[in-house]
Amino acid sequence: QVQFVESGGGLVQPGGSLRLSCAAPGSIFSFYAMGWYRQAPGKQRELVAAISTGGSTMYSDSVKGRFTISRDNAQKTVYLQMNSLKAEDTAVYRCNRNARDDLRRPLYDYWGQGTQVTVSA
Repeated sequence: QVQFVESGGGLVQPGGSLRLSCAAPGSIFSFYAMGWYRQAPGKQRELVAAISTGGSTMYSDSVKGRFTISRDNAQKTVYLQMNSLKAEDTAVYRCNRNARDDLRRPLYDYWGQGTQVTVSA
């Protein structure tokens, strides 16, 4: 299995910023469309942002204008810059490979441990 290692989470105040990283060192990363997902307790996992192999991006309405997804193929890493954080952004954030022809769909059934983002005063 390709393993994804998420990092960069933490506790921040509302209005603060974090940058999450997802590394896939064992992958042919340039071939991978990627997505960031989050899941809060008692809620379904939801897609936050996705990026294609060519750099096209999409965002959920709840984060549009606040979050930016990017990738560094040389580092085999996808990033999620999160600004203007709100309490409702609190969740465990995980990454996955996404279908190349549908940026909204995770490709793999397995998930890593994720990184916790907590937004609280």
